[in-house]
Amino acid sequence: MWDIAVGQDTTGSNSNIASDTSITTVNEKRISSTGYQKIKVYKLKPAIDIPLTLITDGWCGYAFTKIYSKDRLTPEELQNLNPANINRFDRRAINHYSESTSQIADYIFYGSMPLPILLLADKKMRNDFFKLSFLYLEAMGITGIFYTSAVYFADRYRPYTYNENVPLDFRLRGGSRNSFFAGHPALVGTSTFFMATVYANYHPDSKIKWVFYSLAAIATGTTTIARYLGGRHFPTDLIIGTTLGPLSGILVPALHKNKKNRNPSTTLLPYFGNGGGITLIHNFNK
Repeated sequence: MWDIAVGQDTTGSNSNIASDTSITTVNEKRISSTGYQKIKVYKLKPAIDIPLTLITDGWCGYAFTKIYSKDRLTPEELQNLNPANINRFDRRAINHYSESTSQIADYIFYGSMPLPILLLADKKMRNDFFKLSFLYLEAMGITGIFYTSAVYFADRYRPYTYNENVPLDFRLRGGSRNSFFAGHPALVGTSTFFMATVYANYHPDSKIKWVFYSLAAIATGTTTIARYLGGRHFPTDLIIGTTLGPLSGILVPALHKNKKNRNPSTTLLPYFGNGGGITLIHNFNK
């Protein structure tokens, strides 16, 4: 960043006018001292955000009670399943089944849900905890309404239902109809990428912000792989869930970012040198 000051010298010369031009390096803290950091990072629009969050989270609460209480498959229904009806890209998934691998995804899933509690450890974010919690509920609700609606209105048999090596009683359970689309990676992606995005917005100059994004990607990717090897989802189910979840986690904070908090790349300020003028500050890192 460079501070380019241009002004007029009102002393000493016959014309009383002289140009005074200087270029000096400006510390980032000087920009912070102008008050940018005191402006709230996020801004809610209650007329939009409150109804949206109530509707999406309300629907999810209702739909979850339905999608996990579907009728069990009948033996005849199971016998009529034909792997040849599965597209070639997805077909290999029916050969995978592992309870222990699927449990890894469950651990990551349940571990990622309470992540907003970690916001309390950060001094900058602690004061906005309730606002951030509301944005988190909104992000999860948006992901959830897509997931629960897909599972509620469409039945797709999970890969393990085609696998004769899987215990029969497990294949017949009602949850075997809930393959489309992958909810575990979607919700893990929303939660972890939301946290990474929020941290980056509160600490834009932090050198470790990419660590949070990397951990979010690892958590989401591991969940995706575990659900595939566990026989829970086809690749197409996982692609949709793994794409939708992180997008929601990133876009909800981005769309609520306070425009007043965005440091402009070029700023004009009064200049008080040997005379009067203006100071042009341009951030070449933008």
